[in-house]
Amino acid sequence: MPGDTQTQMKDAYAAIIDAIGEDLSRPGLVDTPERAAKAFEFLTEGYHQDLSEVINEALFPSDSSEMVIVKDIELYSLCEHHLLPFVGKCHVAYIPNGKVLGLSKVARVVDMFARRLQIQENLATQIATTIEQVTGALGVGVIIEAKHMCMMMRGVEKQNSTMKTSAMLGVFRSAQATRSEFLSLIS
Repeated sequence: MPGDTQTQMKDAYAAIIDAIGEDLSRPGLVDTPERAAKAFEFLTEGYHQDLSEVINEALFPSDSSEMVIVKDIELYSLCEHHLLPFVGKCHVAYIPNGKVLGLSKVARVVDMFARRLQIQENLATQIATTIEQVTGALGVGVIIEAKHMCMMMRGVEKQNSTMKTSAMLGVFRSAQATRSEFLSLIS
């Protein structure tokens, strides 16, 4: 991140801390605006990632036409409405059509989109659409299960609620058997 942007974010965090009535000269807070700016930069690094660099040519020819599933990919994102975290896991499946994607690249695609200001519904769709475009898959299924701090720490303060969203493309949408196989394999 350019120094100018880093300075803007540091100053913004200092203003927020000052606005709540804290003393920025207090030893525990002296470096907090800079640390918070660096943390926010990391948490939103998905804006500065390029899909071709994330995939890095890890697309391989394959005769397989069986479902590929990457299950329980941890994800951390920020709710675009309150800038509070949501944390959970993502399950991604696709039916290859002549090409398979390197295993770690599926997780990297999840991270690229999760590291942006998000709503969970859009996140699932962005991941599914990207996997479909990159692989040319016959179908893609994505399910995300997450806990949202904006619902746990404020508002209704419900600690045990989990949100589940899905995005089903191609044969995952049109073929009940494919969708059912995916759901049974991630259970």
